[in-house]
Amino acid sequence: MVFAVSDPAALLDDEPVQPWQYDRSRAPVAVKVLVAGGFGVGKTTFVSSVSEITPLRTEAVMTQAAAPTDDLTGTPDKHTTTVAMDFGRITLDDDLVLYVYGTPGQERFWFMWDDLVRGAIGGLVLADTRRLRDCFPALDYFESCGLPYAVAVNHFEGSQAYDVEDVREALTIPPEVPVVIMDARRRATVVESLLTLVGHALDATPE
Repeated sequence: MVFAVSDPAALLDDEPVQPWQYDRSRAPVAVKVLVAGGFGVGKTTFVSSVSEITPLRTEAVMTQAAAPTDDLTGTPDKHTTTVAMDFGRITLDDDLVLYVYGTPGQERFWFMWDDLVRGAIGGLVLADTRRLRDCFPALDYFESCGLPYAVAVNHFEGSQAYDVEDVREALTIPPEVPVVIMDARRRATVVESLLTLVGHALDATPE
């Protein structure tokens, strides 16, 4: 299924005014999706780029105590980390609002995923081609709980570009699971990846 919006350009405005915001008889349907992936893969940036409200962040400054468990090899400039979740909202159409929850990436916070996944229609797994192994826990989690998911490769500046099918093969992703290339800093590509996820979720669980 191809998921389309009535006015895609409106998604790129800073604060688009939707009909339901002034016509309360047209209350929108609200759905929830998760954005998961490894440590430092860009989940907080992803949510911040797309949210039409000020995003909720639960970031803490990284200390030396975390050095043995948080590998900064691929992200040497990272100084903060998400300790609970990120939260944002985007209106995809006149009657559909998407609530986007970013999960914490470190293993010691994975216990929160069971609470965050409740009520979600799908999950988006962010992948960094320099550290593909870091996204396997999220892939395994969504597979185990039966949640429809898609994979979004966050292309970092300076990293090698790969074709979608190369990424699919490296991660052994089934052919029915969408894989997209995006940049978490660019709102347009983030919107496209969310549209892909919602369309896939509708195909997988039309009810």
